[in-house]
Amino acid sequence: MDRAEKQASIDELNGVFKTSAVVVVAHYSGLTVAQMQTLRKQMKAAGGKVKVAKNRLAQRALEGTDAASIAPLLKGPTVLAYSSDVIAAPKVATDFAKANEKFVILGGSMGKTALDMNAVKALASLPSLDELRAKILGLLVAPATKIAQLTNAPAAKVARVVQAYASKSAAA
Repeated sequence: MDRAEKQASIDELNGVFKTSAVVVVAHYSGLTVAQMQTLRKQMKAAGGKVKVAKNRLAQRALEGTDAASIAPLLKGPTVLAYSSDVIAAPKVATDFAKANEKFVILGGSMGKTALDMNAVKALASLPSLDELRAKILGLLVAPATKIAQLTNAPAAKVARVVQAYASKSAAA
């Protein structure tokens, strides 16, 4: 890799670190190519990406970015998982780590906040933005549904009483 390629790689990684909401760093030593492809597919489906980069180039790319706190994690065979959604990359990485013992999450960053392994797992356990929106919408709609049920309940009771009276009259 010549200087121009290295500089292009540094610039690309710098752009990743500046635009990503979350970056997860993990060791991938011992994973097969098929397992790495599976990780990439899962991450892509969740809206994230996976990148294997030279640690030295990644450290240079981190300079001047919010994710600079992950520089000490870049030792050994590391992979970077990142996404613009704060939950996507940690969730996919954590699920993949559960299925593959050789994939070890080291930590990461969310903006200027450094994350250790436990913080990444905690992020992964949070519901996604779409799930939160659905819950809030459900909470907003629930009172209206209850009001509609309460306003219809007296009329339904009257109808049942009339029906029971009619049934009683018909039987007699």
